Amino acid sequence: MINHTLPEESRWSRNQTTGGIYLLPTRASIFDTTLRDGSQTEGVSFSTEDKLEILDRLDSFGIDFIEGGYPGSNPKDKAFFKAAKSIKLKNGKLVAFGSTHRPGQSPGQDQNLKALLDTETEWVCIFGKSWDLHTEKALQVSLEENLDIVHDTVAFMKENGRRVVFDAEHFFDGYKNNQKYALQVLGQAKKAGAEWFCLCDTNGGAFPSEVFQIVSHVRQELNIPLGIHAHNDGDLAVGNSLAAVEAGASMVQGTMNGLGERCGNANLCSVIPNLMLKMGVQTGVQHLDRLTSLANFVAEMANIAPYPRAPYVGKSAFAHKGGIHVSAVLKDSRTYEHVDPALIGNLRRILVSELSGVSNIMAKAEELGIDTERDGGRSILGKMKELEAQGFQYEAADASLELLIRKLKGQNTSPFRLDGFRTFMDVTGDVMTSEASVRVVDSDGTLEHTAANGNGPVNALDRALRKALERFYPVLKEMRLIDYKVRVIDGKEATAAKVRVLISSTDGSQTWTTIGVSENIIEASLMALIDSIEYKLMKAGISGNDVTLNCQ
Repeated sequence: MINHTLPEESRWSRNQTTGGIYLLPTRASIFDTTLRDGSQTEGVSFSTEDKLEILDRLDSFGIDFIEGGYPGSNPKDKAFFKAAKSIKLKNGKLVAFGSTHRPGQSPGQDQNLKALLDTETEWVCIFGKSWDLHTEKALQVSLEENLDIVHDTVAFMKENGRRVVFDAEHFFDGYKNNQKYALQVLGQAKKAGAEWFCLCDTNGGAFPSEVFQIVSHVRQELNIPLGIHAHNDGDLAVGNSLAAVEAGASMVQGTMNGLGERCGNANLCSVIPNLMLKMGVQTGVQHLDRLTSLANFVAEMANIAPYPRAPYVGKSAFAHKGGIHVSAVLKDSRTYEHVDPALIGNLRRILVSELSGVSNIMAKAEELGIDTERDGGRSILGKMKELEAQGFQYEAADASLELLIRKLKGQNTSPFRLDGFRTFMDVTGDVMTSEASVRVVDSDGTLEHTAANGNGPVNALDRALRKALERFYPVLKEMRLIDYKVRVIDGKEATAAKVRVLISSTDGSQTWTTIGVSENIIEASLMALIDSIEYKLMKAGISGNDVTLNCQ
């Protein structure tokens, strides 16, 4: 017999802002739909292997329910569930997703439901229409027939030994349009034996105040375990999810990094820490400090660059640039940080720019392991602001910044000197080729003169420079370029404008970014290339004379 009551572990709480009383669960179940709803993100396509890896990471993190896909819709999801049968999850429950049975068929005839049973998962998530408009216009059945469809589908799943989460699609729109009918749909799912009832803001148009009022009313009317599934079309998915929990919902559905169709789903990377750190609601997550690495892992699997300004887990979430901010944070981090970044596995970053004060320089130098007196910090800051006025920007080029600070401190950071270079371009038929020749001198005065081809002048310079230096410093064979960006600083100057070049390099264990600025894109690129090589050598414990750039 199904116990349709609210979770025992709940408490009445007072809203500190409004003074209102609401039922806040002590424990909320997290239902992750990254592998299903998240895969509907434009430009995202997970392979079966990707999904298995993500499943393992979500389970290790402590997610309660992990929705694996819609086996009735495509062969890839069927293959995933087949492969997942051999995996024993430690913390979470794998869930298969599907719809109510087709009109005109019995549940036993429906191939979608057969595919759900074939997954052999303990839990299934069934979505059904709860908006009368959708029932009559999209599904094209009567309101009464839809109630039977919902009941019979859930009952069929229960008869076949499955536990059911019922997703009431478009519930908030349906409730506002026909409250009585929306509640009747939930009532039929309850009667048939569903164990969770998830209210879906499928179009993402609800407001937190609406969500709170509607969830509260549903809880009072039906006394059932409620969940929330919010989309982000109004940029309110996280707020709506938290409002639902404040109203008594004890399940939150969402995706890592807010992946999902259109504007995405509720971002669990924000929902989970807000629940645990701000609302005192526990989840299955035991190591919240793994959240940032999990977010970055899922982004990598989705082939999407992590959003730097994402709350909690973004690279910029705890980055401080203004001098007043940095000075205060160094005295007490609570002045400009709402939580300790270490709690979610993120890092505090001190940025240095023309907006910086001496505190920024001192903090950055300390972060880099460089001893700097306050007066030395002022001189470094003065030079920094002078260079920023010329177009340099060190926020995203920590490697060049460290080299600059060390040079201004009088440290020699480069064991080689570029004595000269030339670039050539030639067209043969429709093909343009590039060649570069360089002359470099090591710290003992040994000259190396070499050339290399490339698919462009910068690529040719990079190859020639490293080809020459690898003779002296074999450690450079470990590094490679992974990104190259060019930004025109003042477009009004047209082709005479200064350009800023950012180059990212890696040696497999570390990644760093360097910068160059010039009216000549080749010179700007070469500055960044030399800094990149110099940084690698410095980290390898190799240093010597400063670089002298002689352009010919």
